[in-house]
Amino acid sequence: MDIQAAIARATHSPLSIETITLGDPRPDEIVVRVVATGICHTDIAMRDQVFPVPQPVVLGHEGAGIVERVGQGVTKVAPGDHVVMTFNSCGSCPSCAENAEFYCHESRPLNFGAARLDGTSPISGDGEHIHGNFFGQSSFASHAMCNERNVVKVSKDANLEMLGPLACGIQTGAGAVINTLQVGVGDSMAVFGCGAVGLSAVMAAKLVGAATVIAVDTNPARLELAKDLGATHAVNAAEGNVTEQVIEISGGGVRHAFEATGIADVVPQALASLGMRGKLGMVGSFPPGVTAPIDLLFMLVGGRSIHGIVEGESNPDILIPHLIEMNRQGRFPFDRMIKYYDFSDINQALDDAESGKVLKPVLRMSAVS
Repeated sequence: MDIQAAIARATHSPLSIETITLGDPRPDEIVVRVVATGICHTDIAMRDQVFPVPQPVVLGHEGAGIVERVGQGVTKVAPGDHVVMTFNSCGSCPSCAENAEFYCHESRPLNFGAARLDGTSPISGDGEHIHGNFFGQSSFASHAMCNERNVVKVSKDANLEMLGPLACGIQTGAGAVINTLQVGVGDSMAVFGCGAVGLSAVMAAKLVGAATVIAVDTNPARLELAKDLGATHAVNAAEGNVTEQVIEISGGGVRHAFEATGIADVVPQALASLGMRGKLGMVGSFPPGVTAPIDLLFMLVGGRSIHGIVEGESNPDILIPHLIEMNRQGRFPFDRMIKYYDFSDINQALDDAESGKVLKPVLRMSAVS
């Protein structure tokens, strides 16, 4: 079938919206009509080859839409079902066998290879090979091909237009708090970086009953929003010693710290903010080879630890519907971070995300569906 898709053909260059061809689904695949898709900074990094992905390529990995066709082996969803498309996994490696699909041994080729594991792409141009299947979806398009393993069925009474960001950024921030750090009632937490991921962590910390939630950023507007979304304190990293302020507010150091900036110099600050037996969760996307100094004695004698976190260590089939319900109850208002754009304005949306003007751009696909 012919579809409309935004294709990345060169680094630091606008995407071009073109008509291309989507093939038939394989037995375990699903064709989804995309209703809306979020933009994540990972999409920008891939466009600009910070993390190389083959081009030309259709990016996009926070898609939500309606199932149109299913392969003959699919039992999880049926045509007409509403779904969110999230990260892909193989289902057979040691991590997947232990229900840790977020650390799938085939995660890199499945999510960043922009192809199926056999090297084929579900999309093509007029005699041209176009890379697809990015994060098992390539949702910067009117239609996407995903796998039964990376589709999450959601209630038809939920607003599909706002659900896409749950697939990656919001799931990462909230899942890190709930699943990995296991922040509990009365705990203290400092969140370094108040983008969409960091603010999702702030909302999740409030949701689980943390007593002290310290938001750290250099953007006053984002710090104000963080307080509206659940932070009890805000620290402007451009004003004074961040670590000293966090320690003072928390009365000796926080139980949990969360690094969502992707800035190496922030890591030592976050570590130094930990109290005894404190844990630092890291989700910031660092280029390969980047390092940061660690005071090993400080870590040792205080029982402190660092934990790298991918996709919030979440089971998307459980967490995403849960967050949708919490939003419905007004307890997880992630929609306050969203700004909508028409699909035709995708390059403006990417620019606004890259500049920090907008927290979470979401593309509405109605003009091409």
